[in-house]
Amino acid sequence: MLLIPSESYRAPDFMAAAANLGIEVVVGSDQASPLEHLSEGRHAAFAFGDPETGAGQVETFADQFPLDRIMAVDDAGARLAAHAARRLEIPHNPVSAVEATRNKAMLRERLARSGVPSPPWLVAPMDADPPTIARTVQFPVVLKPLSLSASRGVIRANTPGEFVDAFDRIRRILGEPDAREECGDLSDRILIEGYVPGIEVSLEGLLSEGKLHVLALFDKPDPLEGPFFEETIYVTPSRLPPDQQQEIVGTTERALAAIGLRDGPVHAELRLNDDGVYPIDIAARSIGGLCSRTLTFGTGMSLEELLLRHATGMDIPTLEREQQASGVMMLPIPGSGTLESVHGIGHAEAVDGIQSVTLTIPIGKHVTALPEGNEYLGFMFARGDTPEAVERALREAHDRLRFDIHADE
Repeated sequence: MLLIPSESYRAPDFMAAAANLGIEVVVGSDQASPLEHLSEGRHAAFAFGDPETGAGQVETFADQFPLDRIMAVDDAGARLAAHAARRLEIPHNPVSAVEATRNKAMLRERLARSGVPSPPWLVAPMDADPPTIARTVQFPVVLKPLSLSASRGVIRANTPGEFVDAFDRIRRILGEPDAREECGDLSDRILIEGYVPGIEVSLEGLLSEGKLHVLALFDKPDPLEGPFFEETIYVTPSRLPPDQQQEIVGTTERALAAIGLRDGPVHAELRLNDDGVYPIDIAARSIGGLCSRTLTFGTGMSLEELLLRHATGMDIPTLEREQQASGVMMLPIPGSGTLESVHGIGHAEAVDGIQSVTLTIPIGKHVTALPEGNEYLGFMFARGDTPEAVERALREAHDRLRFDIHADE
């Protein structure tokens, strides 16, 4: 069973990989399909936001349609996958470990307790008085919801005034119905942690019996300094010196051990500075959006195929990424409003090294910028002989794009 939220970008790539491997797949979603009756036992809806209830629903489903393995493809299904697999007594990560990846305060607690570098932090209830809390922290700080993804609601504050504004803004975000559903019982608190300066990287890995296999290490060449933390360019292989890369891998291994994850994909965000390597976030799933399309293994195996092979116990020919450098740019939303038109896609795709530009938001749809939003306009992919060439191609191609957004009044 693949747990795929209805708004996920990842369904086509996972389903294509499963078909290529001849794996029978059940799609578990957060919404019922109007065609569900035509494919009995191949699609079902579960309560993603309430993993205990959802696990009971999965158990009932599995009584009629037995399952061998459950995999979440996005953050939204991670907790449900662990709870349901435990109920069915099939291979799974410890529930407490997955819970720590979806509760940023629990993550901070476990990392700090195990001696993994971690900034100072505290948790404030939603009804707390922001000016009072601001007097107790050392600036700059980053405020964030406990369980939202894609940098939604993550805001840096450098002064007491900015702190109050950020706290109130996150309150409003967590008051939105979709945010409450995603966070569940974690929607009533806000995490406040010290800002960690430095270079940010992303590590894509696969755990097997507790051993980490690094699949890719991505550089993030754009500075992520706030006040919001919109992801843009990822490029692999990393250009960091080997000793720094090894320190990143070692810290990730310690973080995973501290959390208790044992099996399956992991996606880690870390920052590196003169004081060491600091895990910023750890997720029990693979890289999000369409970013996995930057990764090819061996002679053409996709990341989705590699993960499905691992989950089902099939042979994995290799864990080695292709030799060519690759990268992706998540096309940022410059402002909230209605997306009226997009210009320059052909000119962007004509840049040497650019493979494709894929829009994921249709013309005419309302778009929401960070920190309220959690989407991108699309994804742009590049390959080249060097990471530098890939980065140049992505930047040049982005300069050729123009997005007409009718701003909110």
